Amino acid sequence: MVNETVPKGLNFILSIQNSESKSFASIHQRPLTTVVLAMSADGKISDVGQSNPHFGSKHDYDHLEQQVALADAVLFGSTTLKTGGTAMRVITPERIAERVKNGKPEQPIQIVCTRTGEIDPSLKFFQQPIPRYLLTTPAGAKRWQTQAGFDCVISAQTDQIDLHYGLTELYKSGVKSIAVLGGGEIVAALLEADLIDELHLTVCPILLGGKDAPTPVAGAGFLQGQAPHLELLSVKQVEGELFLHYRVLH
Repeated sequence: MVNETVPKGLNFILSIQNSESKSFASIHQRPLTTVVLAMSADGKISDVGQSNPHFGSKHDYDHLEQQVALADAVLFGSTTLKTGGTAMRVITPERIAERVKNGKPEQPIQIVCTRTGEIDPSLKFFQQPIPRYLLTTPAGAKRWQTQAGFDCVISAQTDQIDLHYGLTELYKSGVKSIAVLGGGEIVAALLEADLIDELHLTVCPILLGGKDAPTPVAGAGFLQGQAPHLELLSVKQVEGELFLHYRVLH
């Protein structure tokens, strides 16, 4: 069953088009940044063991691939990489052809965000035919000075990852849109820095529970008065899953 509802009075956006991403990036001097995550009905993105999530359906995977195909780059944390071991690539030939037609490389840049730079170089991720960037600190960058693996390393001269600096540098290099695939710590940090623009959340028909199970937004949390507010752009039901598309109100 497919059931789609568009809230009245909203400027409904079915997908982020290249022209829209470029226009946003030009105005804000940074990439348009969109979170894409699947979660359980009780708001968990993984179980208490933090295992690689497989509870999304084939429809959710297709939706994820579509959002990745639309992006210039994909951003995720080192924990997400360690859990999955590989990059989320564009596989469908038609989507690859559409990227090439629009003047993009076959695969988006895969950006790993980590303060320490501690990533196992034997991961399959480093054998995949993809462009790889590292967003880190000077200490994290030092780990990869004498080791191949990343095409580009971005770091500001601070002990913590400077997300504003990183996104500005990515914009200067031609990245106009980013799909953020987690985890919750990265999403929380980007929200805290007011660097998230949209969210695509898939609600899956499963209950995971657990106070320590990861959620889409981790970190210290927000008080109600300072919490980011969202505008619902669309709701789409496919069988037992709900696909929610939000805009962050800056």
